[in-house]
Amino acid sequence: YRDRFQASIVEGFGLTEAAPVVAVNTAIHSRDGTVGRPLPAIRMKLEPVEGITEGGRLWLDGPNMMMGYMSADRPGELQPLEGWHDTGDIVSIDREGFITIRGRAKRFAKIAGEMVSLGAVEMLVQSLWPEERHAAVAVPDKRRGERIVLVTTADDANAEELRQFGKKAGAAELMVPNDILKVEEIPVLGSGKTDYVSARKLAIDRLGLGVAA
Repeated sequence: YRDRFQASIVEGFGLTEAAPVVAVNTAIHSRDGTVGRPLPAIRMKLEPVEGITEGGRLWLDGPNMMMGYMSADRPGELQPLEGWHDTGDIVSIDREGFITIRGRAKRFAKIAGEMVSLGAVEMLVQSLWPEERHAAVAVPDKRRGERIVLVTTADDANAEELRQFGKKAGAAELMVPNDILKVEEIPVLGSGKTDYVSARKLAIDRLGLGVAA
């Protein structure tokens, strides 16, 4: 893109509660693979998460944070944020303050005490079968707590090919799903985003694991 259009794309990070920008790369200070450094006056802290050795759960505070939430069950009543805001994101921050998003906290699988990013699993699979759609979900496992199931539209997908690809890519064994479910379409929400709740329920039903937790 840079060579073709003589322009650079810089990544940033934000959320509605922060109105909305939290961090951004700039033309002067930029690092590929990160969402940049926080804007002035924004304070951050990382909450340790069991099973995650690099980074933690991101909490924010600053003058740009919203006053609170309005909910339908309490009309006209502001429910203020209580101090720091929990973003629900797992991130790491390097010595120069650049933030790397590891994934949403709810999009991690806990396998034998280790936290595995389902988003990272999907990126790995997408590299192998780029023309297809995929959803990685966590389902209960009696021995290891959870295991990862790949729901995919790739007709020719198979676990051994994925395992060998993951090995060459340097992916940890825990990241490579042994269970692959082939579907005609990946469930999506009205927004067009993947419906992970439905995908997980589909995996649980197909594997005969009982009612989704």
